[in-house]
Amino acid sequence: MTIATLFITLLVCMILGMPIAIALGFSSMLTILLFSNDSLASVALKLYESTSEHYTLLAIPFFILSSAFLSTGGVARRIIDFAMDSVGHIRGGLAMASVMACMLFAAVSGSSPATVAAIGSIVIVGMVRAGYPEKFAAGVITTSGTLGILIPPSIVMLVYAAATEVSAARMFMAGLVPGLMMGFLLMLAIYIVARVKNLPSRPFPGVKVLAISSSKAMGGLALILIVLGSIYGGVASPTEAAAVACVYAYFIAVFGYRDIGPLRGVAWKNKQESLIGAAIRNLGYMLLAVVKTPIDKEIRHVVRDGAKVSIMLLFIIANAMLFAHVLTTERIPHIIAEAIVGMGLPAWGFLIIVNLLLLAAGNFMEPSAILLIMAPILFPIATQLGIDPIHLGIIMVVNMEIGMLTPPVGLNLFVTAGITGKSMGWVIKSCVPWLGLLLIFLMLITYVPQISLFLPEYIDKLNGY
Repeated sequence: MTIATLFITLLVCMILGMPIAIALGFSSMLTILLFSNDSLASVALKLYESTSEHYTLLAIPFFILSSAFLSTGGVARRIIDFAMDSVGHIRGGLAMASVMACMLFAAVSGSSPATVAAIGSIVIVGMVRAGYPEKFAAGVITTSGTLGILIPPSIVMLVYAAATEVSAARMFMAGLVPGLMMGFLLMLAIYIVARVKNLPSRPFPGVKVLAISSSKAMGGLALILIVLGSIYGGVASPTEAAAVACVYAYFIAVFGYRDIGPLRGVAWKNKQESLIGAAIRNLGYMLLAVVKTPIDKEIRHVVRDGAKVSIMLLFIIANAMLFAHVLTTERIPHIIAEAIVGMGLPAWGFLIIVNLLLLAAGNFMEPSAILLIMAPILFPIATQLGIDPIHLGIIMVVNMEIGMLTPPVGLNLFVTAGITGKSMGWVIKSCVPWLGLLLIFLMLITYVPQISLFLPEYIDKLNGY
């Protein structure tokens, strides 16, 4: 009765259109009132503990803010130029460059919708002008944008780590190889389609132009080395790396590229200006910019947008943690686990059920909410069946990627529809061919665990564990 009340109440609230955070909190409190010995005072305590006791969650607002600075600070445009110069000369190179740009931007943003918005708003128009079908361009960008939650650092991986108490650093390690593998699979598929349909390419710009574009993009790409290098090297935790990334993103966007903030439009060196004169002038402007930063409209707008997204996500997490608390105190995951183990279901059969369940949930819920609801239930079952928790986490993240492309709640679909001005139906049709490729990739990730576990185990071996 307790299980039925909890899940039926949650389902009814969602059908009525209640925000997922409120639905999670309401169904949890109703179950506590009707069936639990806990007092309502424990609800307030649990809501506070849900964020204060999970140090990993601190990384989320830092990564969101760094992504906001990079999305508005011209980093995406420079990454696209570098990707175009690198692979644009191959048949179908513009589409492949779009995938490469999404992979690189994913590694500095940690968000799928942000990746689609930042890369798609520039690349889709360029691909159409170069002679690519608009539907093909939209499908490539919408699908490639899902890499934002698979290639580390990933906000969704942090949510899974907080929900299951696994290492966020190991999740980041486990996501790198699958993320690169998916990116290369997409590029291979594009190359085959380009050969069949004779899609255009552009001439190789030359080593000099490639060197210039790579040096311009290096300011943003250095963030990948700072974050992943410090985590993989054991120098910093994901939370510490996120804080450094946030500060670095602010400096590179405001003081380096100067696309936003008080120094917008100020050149590093004017014509016929000496190096010493330029250095003195820039030093003065930078000191002035530090003072003006708190009152600059553009920077305040970026910080405000980052704060809004962080508050929304952390509010969902707080209520989901309360939901997980009810699950744990009422022993719901253990009851389900005992029933499944008692049925004699093998690990491969359980993983089929997990994928079907998550694919269905991805149609109706946002990825973080799905993980926070499902992870506490699936985690103990997977552990009893001998499935590695890190492997389970990557399987769930890949399912969330597919959920980004399935209606009616596929976030990437909405972003692409806004960029192209087309209907949701048109965007969905553009993504259908790529969904098949993602499902094949999901099968590989599900039944070849070493794709996910190779890097964490190798780094552990290097560290002597």
